[in-house]
Amino acid sequence: MKKPTFVIALTTDDNDYQMEQAVAAENAARRLGVNIQIIYADNDAVLQSQQLLKIIQSSSNSHPDGIIFEPVGGTGHPQVAGAAAAAGIGWAVLNRDVDYLTDLRKTYRVPLFAVTSDHVEVGRIQGRQVAALLPNGGSVLCIQGPSDSLAAKQRGEGMCETKPASVQVKAIKGNWTEASAHKAVSSWLRLSTSQHGACDVIACQDDSMAIGARKAFQELADGAVRERWLNLPYLGCDGMPKTGQAWVKSGLLAATVIIPANAGQALEMLMSALQLGTMPPARTITTPVSFPDLGTLATARTKKARVGSD
Repeated sequence: MKKPTFVIALTTDDNDYQMEQAVAAENAARRLGVNIQIIYADNDAVLQSQQLLKIIQSSSNSHPDGIIFEPVGGTGHPQVAGAAAAAGIGWAVLNRDVDYLTDLRKTYRVPLFAVTSDHVEVGRIQGRQVAALLPNGGSVLCIQGPSDSLAAKQRGEGMCETKPASVQVKAIKGNWTEASAHKAVSSWLRLSTSQHGACDVIACQDDSMAIGARKAFQELADGAVRERWLNLPYLGCDGMPKTGQAWVKSGLLAATVIIPANAGQALEMLMSALQLGTMPPARTITTPVSFPDLGTLATARTKKARVGSD
């Protein structure tokens, strides 16, 4: 009997969270005894749409049993989702709330659902981390995801909910990669406005962007200015064991937010639904957590402040 086959469509191969998504999918595929094909869209929404439509419009004999994808940009590709459902292909959306699933689930019997991180809560946690580091107020330079990213918007809203009112935020945009943050911070540093007012924390919506920001500051010619920027606390998001968590342990980051990879969970849900002929819940939410916990972060800040005053 033919093994079930699934396509895992991810945003880029230049991001630690997306690579962990690939690993999670591969591990789940081995457990389930299914075949997967992993494709990347190079952070290009048009390319991602074209990739998926090519798969859906191919011969029905070569159709996958399901598509699991993390959307690039502001759209969740509703037309592509409709085409997949009409072709009898299961459809699982990762880390995005999409309205079109409600109508598609009424019309089609194939599994159609989303597994998403709670991005607002991710932002709230980062806001609490900022509060632990700046209990008396201060200024944060925030490296955000792209303007058309719902996750970036929700994380920003969440941080604003929980950060102290006495903390001011300056925001610049990256694109979820180390290279994009390096470019964005380097460009910002060339502006005269970057020299006005001190920043106390660098808060990034992605761990790899935090590393890209650090590399931009490392290139500053003025040694004293360079050291001031590099000695600030850096915050990230994603918290993968070999990157974000490791960077916290080594001191490159002060903290991160662990966002569980969910591609494997989505694959298990999709396979189960196909075997049982059931429809999974429309929306499943994973829970983020601070790393380290907020108490440990506050204690570390206090100790560092004492050492600095000695």
